[in-house]
Amino acid sequence: MTAGDSAPRLCVIPGDGIGREVVPVAVEVLRAALPGLACEEAEAGWECFRARGKAVPAQTLDAVRRCGAALFGATASPGYKVPGYRSAVLELRQRLGLYANIRPVASRPGVSPRGGVDLVVVRENTEDLYAGRESREGNTAVAQRVITAAASRRIAQAAMRLAVQRGARKITIVHKANVLPLTDGLFRDSVRDVIAAWPGGPGIEVEECYVDVAALRVVAAPESFDVVVTTNLFGDILSDAAAHWGGGLGVAPSLNLGEPVAIAEPVHGSAPDIAGTGAANPTAAILSVALLAEHVWQRPYVARRIEHAITAALAGGAHQRPPVLASVRAAVLSHLESGIPEHANR
Repeated sequence: MTAGDSAPRLCVIPGDGIGREVVPVAVEVLRAALPGLACEEAEAGWECFRARGKAVPAQTLDAVRRCGAALFGATASPGYKVPGYRSAVLELRQRLGLYANIRPVASRPGVSPRGGVDLVVVRENTEDLYAGRESREGNTAVAQRVITAAASRRIAQAAMRLAVQRGARKITIVHKANVLPLTDGLFRDSVRDVIAAWPGGPGIEVEECYVDVAALRVVAAPESFDVVVTTNLFGDILSDAAAHWGGGLGVAPSLNLGEPVAIAEPVHGSAPDIAGTGAANPTAAILSVALLAEHVWQRPYVARRIEHAITAALAGGAHQRPPVLASVRAAVLSHLESGIPEHANR
């Protein structure tokens, strides 16, 4: 990851639909909070595929590697197989080795239906059913689930680093080893081994939870979670469900972490039905660049400034004043200009 004392560089990939609207706002906010940021624009997504025949051109991969960090807006994907096309974000994750997907969920004023929720899902990001190994013979289609000890250990290490950084009270290993004893058994055991061997001991409570029970707890008792570590598909579903408590997918941030690159990515899709109307909420994209500031550039104070500006904007109802895009942008920039005290808590 990029060292905290080097000049930060960002590859800007707007993508499709509302990605092209929320990404410029997030970049503007990041520039206000982090002067000296250097940006380089690249392209990826469905429209890029239609124009160039590739969803992720080689030049884009080179640009991300050169910058070390990127912000990807959104991708539009057809619901049917298109020869030569694969989701741009899946391509970026696998080609760049972005093995950890960090998805925090926290209660925020004005958008959260419940207070007191503060959890993070650490999702393995490169294998499982997302490995793309599908085949079909007649009326039978088969998808191969790939779980390796190496990837499981790597995501466990990422989860433990994050747990230590958060001062977490508990880490929850989510799996379904009672039904998938080989694949999920390997995942669970690999994660357990990493936690057991952690320097100085884990120092936090460790629990296991079957994914169906975890789904119930996400709905009924989200406060019971702190750090959740799980496989790719389970993490995708659980983090989307948990996002409800943070205000929904439209305001949910994420960070795809690798070595030595990372890509911030709002969880929402390209939302073609509202693209161009000004109704897109840039909160998820703004919170995603805050994750870059904290976890990649090692500037936690910058992340806190951005997060507090978002909290103040939402508390003031900026997301309820049309046009939402412009309203949230103006409120966040105003709160950044007014300053956030360095001692402000997370």
